[in-house]
Amino acid sequence: MKRFFTSLSVVVAAFMVIACARHKIIPDDTLALIFHDAFLTNAYLEEENIECDTLNFYEPIFEKYGYTIEDVRFTIGNFSKRKSARLGDVVEVAIDLLEEEGKFYEKEVAVLDTIDNTAQRLFTRTIYSDSLVRIKNLKDSTTRVIVINDVRPGEYRVSFDYKIDSLDDNILRKSMLWFEREDSTKISNQQFTLRKTSVPDKFTRTLTAGEEAKRLVIDLLQVGKPSDAAKKKKKRHTGMTITDLRVVHIPTVKDAVDSLYAKQLVIKIFADEFLSLVDAQDSLTSGTVAHRDSL
Repeated sequence: MKRFFTSLSVVVAAFMVIACARHKIIPDDTLALIFHDAFLTNAYLEEENIECDTLNFYEPIFEKYGYTIEDVRFTIGNFSKRKSARLGDVVEVAIDLLEEEGKFYEKEVAVLDTIDNTAQRLFTRTIYSDSLVRIKNLKDSTTRVIVINDVRPGEYRVSFDYKIDSLDDNILRKSMLWFEREDSTKISNQQFTLRKTSVPDKFTRTLTAGEEAKRLVIDLLQVGKPSDAAKKKKKRHTGMTITDLRVVHIPTVKDAVDSLYAKQLVIKIFADEFLSLVDAQDSLTSGTVAHRDSL
C-alpha cells in the first residue's frame, strides 16, 4: 500500500547522534523483525487515527525481543562502521516479511509498494523546463536546440505542447532527440513528425540512457529541404510556439535504491516523534543544461 513507504521512508540518521555507550548490538535478523513490528504499529496508529506517546508503543516491541530503545539506536548507529553490512539489507528483509504476510492477509494488509518502485518515484526529477519557447528562425540554434550535459543512466522523458503558425510554409517538420557519447557520436536517435493543426498538439518521447551516454540533445524543429521551385520564391516563413516543455529523468532501479540508502543511511521506520530528521541533498540530480550555438 502507498502508506507503506510513508511509514517506512523517513528514518534513522538521527540515531547517529547518540553517544557511544555500552549497549547491545542487535543481530540483523532480529533487527528486521523489530522493523517489521514497528511498521505494523505505525500502520495501525495511522489507520485508527490514534494520537499517542510514541515511545509507549515502541518500547514493548523492543522488550519483546529483549532489547531497549538505546540498544536499537546503538545498533543502527554502528552500521556505518561495519564495512560489509548494509542497513538497507535489513530493511529489505522486513519488507519481504510484510509482503509474504500480505499474500495471506489480503483484506487486512494492502498490496505493498516495493522499495524499488518507491525509490524510483522518490528520485524522479524534472531537470529542465520552459513555459514558453518561440521559434522564428531555423538558424537560431540557441532557441531551437537544447543540450543537457552530464546525463546519468536511466530514462529521459521529453514532452511539450506545440503549435505551428498558420503562415509557416516549411515542409517535413520534425523534432529530433538523441544521446551523444563523449566523442559526440549519436546514440538512440529518435524523431517526431510535427503536424500543422488549428489547435496545439502534444509531443512525448522517452529515451533510455546507458553508461556511454554523456549528453542529451533536443532539436525542437528541423525541416526538409525546399524544392528548387520553392527556393526561387520569397523567403519562407518559420513559426512554432512551444509551451510546457519538460525533461524528466527517471533513474535506474539500482541507482535509485543506492541513493535512497545513502540518504542519511537509510529509511525512516519509526515515527517522527521518535527521531530528529536530518535533511540530505539528493544524490541523483541529473544533468546540466546548455544551448548549442550551432549544430
